[in-house]
Amino acid sequence: MASLLHQFWFKPMLAVFGLLALLWMLPPLFGVKAVFLWTDRLIFVLVAGILLLIAYVRTREHLRQPWLQVFRQRRAMIALVVLSSFVIVGLLDSVHYRKPLATTSPEATVHYSVEVYSLLDRLLVHLREHEERSYSAPFATHLYAKESVILPTGQQVRIYPRLDHGGAHLDDPDSQRGPDIVFKATIGMLLGLAIALGWSSGVMLWLSIRRKTSFAAMVQLVRRGQTDIPWRAVLLSTTLLIMLVTTTLVLSGSYHVLGTDKVGTDVLYQAVKSIRTGLVIGTLTTLVMLPFAILLGIMAGYFRGWVDDVIQYLYTTLSSIPGVLLIAAAILSIQVYIANHPELFETAIDRADLRLLALCVILGITSWTGLCRLLRGETLKLREMDYIQAATAFGVGKFTILGRHVLPNVLHIVLIIVVLDFSGLVLAEAVLSYVGVGVDPSTVSWGNMINGARLELAREPVVWWSLIAAFVFMFTLVLAANLFADAVRDAFDPRIREQGV
Repeated sequence: MASLLHQFWFKPMLAVFGLLALLWMLPPLFGVKAVFLWTDRLIFVLVAGILLLIAYVRTREHLRQPWLQVFRQRRAMIALVVLSSFVIVGLLDSVHYRKPLATTSPEATVHYSVEVYSLLDRLLVHLREHEERSYSAPFATHLYAKESVILPTGQQVRIYPRLDHGGAHLDDPDSQRGPDIVFKATIGMLLGLAIALGWSSGVMLWLSIRRKTSFAAMVQLVRRGQTDIPWRAVLLSTTLLIMLVTTTLVLSGSYHVLGTDKVGTDVLYQAVKSIRTGLVIGTLTTLVMLPFAILLGIMAGYFRGWVDDVIQYLYTTLSSIPGVLLIAAAILSIQVYIANHPELFETAIDRADLRLLALCVILGITSWTGLCRLLRGETLKLREMDYIQAATAFGVGKFTILGRHVLPNVLHIVLIIVVLDFSGLVLAEAVLSYVGVGVDPSTVSWGNMINGARLELAREPVVWWSLIAAFVFMFTLVLAANLFADAVRDAFDPRIREQGV
């Protein structure tokens, strides 16, 4: 028992506390002030919970086998690679800090800027700071609209002015831009290939040590696809992803890869920054939804009678009210609260974060009814099973039966629905922001990008790249989440397993 506790708790808790200590120690080392938003705290609590869940699953064979089945599917592992890249970006964007302001003397009190940055902002500083005056198309060297310019001769003409940063290193953009883009893209791909080869070699070495075989033999097994987990697909997808990232970073140092918006902000920077918002909506909303759905669902199915009637009335009434109205009312209430208590918020990002958190809460409150219905129906079947009837006959407490027998047997439904609903929640944020009741306008999100693109599509010439960028990033995340959700459903749904699918 002691060894099991040591194996299950010690290492994961050590990793969690190590991560928290690192987050607390890093800001003072660099002379900045750490900022812990409410969503940041919840995100890292979720990360800690996932680490503990992984440790728990590793100690339970009946839970390990379905997950091993998931990991044996190529499409699931490719989707997991893509999802992991989004998660890494979201975590980097969840570590916030404020820079110190310049002081007149070393003894003076240090004050900090009201602008809040993240580690992602530090890594993408060239995208953040390379702003233009207005619209510019992807890989453009001139503004998208003409401006009046006075020539040295005094003549006023309308031309497309050169960008301040995009292609500024070119003397003759018309003849040099194409070869320069090809050259930089080649450099980026070669750099990504080198990094990917190093990463793949490290993975091969780790696998050879774990399997107690030679490095060359392990390479042959992976190359032929003769491993339980499809490492060949994982390494190939990782290689392509790394090459895509490095190529984009190299090109973004000299060009605006996805253009700029009305105020000259890089669209690629906006799309990448929107990843955190999408992940927060998809994950934190789930944390709010699960307690309502699980508790009320299994209680309604097990106790029946007046308990079932009350819970059915509750979720039927809640389902009959349009969710948009509840969300709009909640968001307006939060806006009034923020306006009446400005002293509670030091920075603008604190206000925006509170609205984001409120949106997650209200989405969770309005989206638990579907899962509750499913759990109620499954619990109605489970309570008639022989082992539950036997436990009842032996005088086992009702809540003990719910915790030991009912809950473990409905967790596969919970897991499937949670993974499937993630993509729906990401899309919900885009729709709500489009109609004006989503996240704060100052919060970078795909919904706000799509909302801003409405007027851009009506102008002449059409500004199309903001909409396309938001669509591509959101489509990639949702597609990867759906593919991984399908694999999880196939592995955990007992009906599918019985059919041999």
